[in-house]
Amino acid sequence: MDTAIRRRNQAPRRIGWFRLLLRFMLFFGILGMSSALAVMASAKLLQPPPIQVDQSTVFYGKDDTIIGEHHNGQQRYWLELDDMAPEIKNAIIAIEDREFYEHFGFDFSRIGSAVAANLQAGAKVQGASTITQQYARNLFLSHDKTWARKIEEAFYALRLESHYSKDKILEGYLNTIYFGHGAYGIEAASRLYFDKSASRLTLAEAALLAGVPKGPSYYSPFSYPERAKERQEIILQAMEKTGAITAEERNEAIKAPLRLEAPGQLADERVGPYFQDHVEKLLEEKYDLDPQIVEKGGLHIYTTLDPDLQETAEKWVRLEIPKDSELQSALVAMDPDSGAVRALVGGKSYEKSTFNRAVHAARPPGSALKPFLYYAALEEGFTPLTAFRSEPTEFEFGENGETYSPGNYGEYYANDFISMGEALAVSDNIFAVKTHLYLGPEALVETTKKAGIEADFSPIPSLALGSQSMRILDLATGYSAIANGGYQVEPQFIEKITDAEGNVLVETEVEKQEVFDPKKTYVLTDMMKGVFDVSLESYTSVTGRSVAHLINRPVAGKSGSTDYDSWMAGFTPQLVTAVWAGYDDNRPMNHAEEGQITKRIWAQFMSEGLEDSLKLSFLKPNGVVEVDIDPETGLLASKECGASRTIAFEKGTEPRRSCTDELEKKTNNEEKEKMEEELEAKEEKFWDRFKRWFE
Repeated sequence: MDTAIRRRNQAPRRIGWFRLLLRFMLFFGILGMSSALAVMASAKLLQPPPIQVDQSTVFYGKDDTIIGEHHNGQQRYWLELDDMAPEIKNAIIAIEDREFYEHFGFDFSRIGSAVAANLQAGAKVQGASTITQQYARNLFLSHDKTWARKIEEAFYALRLESHYSKDKILEGYLNTIYFGHGAYGIEAASRLYFDKSASRLTLAEAALLAGVPKGPSYYSPFSYPERAKERQEIILQAMEKTGAITAEERNEAIKAPLRLEAPGQLADERVGPYFQDHVEKLLEEKYDLDPQIVEKGGLHIYTTLDPDLQETAEKWVRLEIPKDSELQSALVAMDPDSGAVRALVGGKSYEKSTFNRAVHAARPPGSALKPFLYYAALEEGFTPLTAFRSEPTEFEFGENGETYSPGNYGEYYANDFISMGEALAVSDNIFAVKTHLYLGPEALVETTKKAGIEADFSPIPSLALGSQSMRILDLATGYSAIANGGYQVEPQFIEKITDAEGNVLVETEVEKQEVFDPKKTYVLTDMMKGVFDVSLESYTSVTGRSVAHLINRPVAGKSGSTDYDSWMAGFTPQLVTAVWAGYDDNRPMNHAEEGQITKRIWAQFMSEGLEDSLKLSFLKPNGVVEVDIDPETGLLASKECGASRTIAFEKGTEPRRSCTDELEKKTNNEEKEKMEEELEAKEEKFWDRFKRWFE
């Protein structure tokens, strides 16, 4: 009886909760549908959103002068959709939004799969934005990755879909997306990469271009042709899946040769185009800004570039590289205290090649790496007077008894002991390898890492002679750690970025980390000044002899060369500059005619670029002494010994004995030898007379 009563009482409760749930669902369903209808009505009733914007993104130099402007794509070229090659439309739809013509601005199935993929990976690995959403973001919105912006993006996408046809949206999208190297829109991109209109693109070319907007710097056909080719094949596969092309057409397109052309039509008046291209790359890779934010316009990008230094750098590269030669060159100039890049040349002509050799090319630096070796030696107790013999030497290393037989340039050897300071000045290879193996090859690798050089060096004997590749930008960064007294600095290209309303989006701070001992760094700098001191010449010339007459202020540096490359790097207290020259196809250089080009570019750039700057001396830290040394004996100088040379030492490591001690010892030895010779002569005369007496 009691059980039956409880059951009757529970049943109405269950029915009550169920009815309440239904009412809530009905209420929120009606509310949701009403909201959706209201949003759709608002999107329809509001005026059509403008699909052309007039704002520009402006680039400023360090003096706040405008060095370049990037306009929205249609201000350069606007091509009607019907005039574009069908292949580009099919390629973009296949890779970006296969349901473009079916949805109303949102692809809910794609959103669901993206959410599932991101939840599974625990990170954002897949996007779900349609072409309409991307176009809305590019036209109207900031780069903020917030829910508020996502909601705004959805509303603007709905407005676009409500007022414009699919073809009009696709046309606007294709005319405004960013394709890298300053090219906005498909027409500009087609002219840039293939020197033709987008109306004449082939299937292979269209698929290549369709892959670039995903990462304009990462998939640049100029900078990373292999990546661009891989992306092209992915897009061709996507086109086959959508039925836009057949398997046979896909295979033919993959095999089709791609003839990239020089971007003559896009040559512009920007100051430092290679520099600005790299800044655009950093917006995405370092500062996590949407790659098409620049194209949307309205940004103010304050850079570290010095327009006057940039003009001077380009001038000397242009004047020193023969016009009819395929020889290329690159230059990076930095403020050693802040890491601010003041000038950057990525090649002798941006119009002919936009490949940025200063940032993307990696080549063996040769003897330009030696300063880091000799810093490591100073850490192990060497001084500028530490001596090894300079002579042909076969080195044995490794467990299997491998041998290494380097040679000096021109096969010039002292065949005697030389000091570390002299070895650096004349670039003696035997001395360098002996030092390298004495310290252990890992010492040089660790020293370059401390300096901020990102190259992946291996601890092998030939590393002492710069046999492994590194970037020009990295060498300038590494030399900055010597020039500023021992602090690692990161290259800086951007000081600040603001949006159209003046809100600060990015503001950089200088980060310095002490990695080298200031006293040893000064001693190394003093040795590097010897590269231009002809008084150090003995069995061969100092490597800076050919440009020593151009030097009119305290400078330190080091040259380097391989069969295929020529380098010159050096610094004053205010400026570090690294210069490279060589051929893109890695053919051997004619060093007899081309070997001095980098030195001339470097010396003339430094001389002209700093002509209005103070002639500062390198700041000597406490704990360093400068001592006059007799070159002949390596002891303290004295008038009796002749000419002397002032050399910097870490206090306590300088010589204590005078050259006069050695002179006196030498004089005593000479007198003793003379007395012995006279005595021997007398003895010979005595025996001669003795023999004659018996005859």
